[in-house]
Amino acid sequence: MNTVTITRVAPARWEAVADDRIVGRGDLSQRPDGRRFISIDVWQGAVFDELAAAMLADLPEQLHTVVGEADHDLRASWERLGFTVGRREREYDLPTDVRETGLGGLRLPPDVTILPAGAADESLLRALDRAIREEVEATVGWRTMPAEVLPLPAGSLPVDPAKYATAVRGGEYVGLVRVARVRRRARIGLLAVRADHRRHGIGRALLAHALGALHRDGVESAWAEVDESNAAAIALVEGAGARRSGGCLELVRR
Repeated sequence: MNTVTITRVAPARWEAVADDRIVGRGDLSQRPDGRRFISIDVWQGAVFDELAAAMLADLPEQLHTVVGEADHDLRASWERLGFTVGRREREYDLPTDVRETGLGGLRLPPDVTILPAGAADESLLRALDRAIREEVEATVGWRTMPAEVLPLPAGSLPVDPAKYATAVRGGEYVGLVRVARVRRRARIGLLAVRADHRRHGIGRALLAHALGALHRDGVESAWAEVDESNAAAIALVEGAGARRSGGCLELVRR
């Protein structure tokens, strides 16, 4: 292969070209909390270091990237460039059949109802989403949220009522679970309860509702990502029959 030329072709994209062919791409994305993630896709392994070096020269600030926990070669490539492990995320497969989840006989707290997906008032749901985000930011921080999220325009709130089931207590929206369908499977993207309404079984009730609805629609399994430091979330999904299926590492270069 001849000399590789690295060009920043857009504010968030770099291309590596050799022999008039693109042999690699690098991308930059930004989380809502301001963290900047880079990723590299190369067709030839030798191009990785050149492309990464060019990107890092253009981006001197703190950067993050995500690798699968079993991808030791890619992890080593990033670590050669000064990246270290910032957080670990577990991936789980969750059954939807109550015979496996053990959630079939679950009773709701007497003053709690669950609104199925699509039934929530959009303005109240947005307010709940905003309140939960503020609580997360004020406590554990968004660094504990799943690392791979789509970049969104500043100030936007990606709330589609069709994807959310909502817990209501005394007329107040207090918890939510977001489910995204992907063919014969589904992803539990977020399950959260307002801080002053936790430890009453609402999170477990939301998970039971989401999995039950999926099973009735013929979806046999779902998956979810959980930060390894979130003991309560791990206990919740493992208590519903979840099986560990893998994980990823968030690496950071300061």
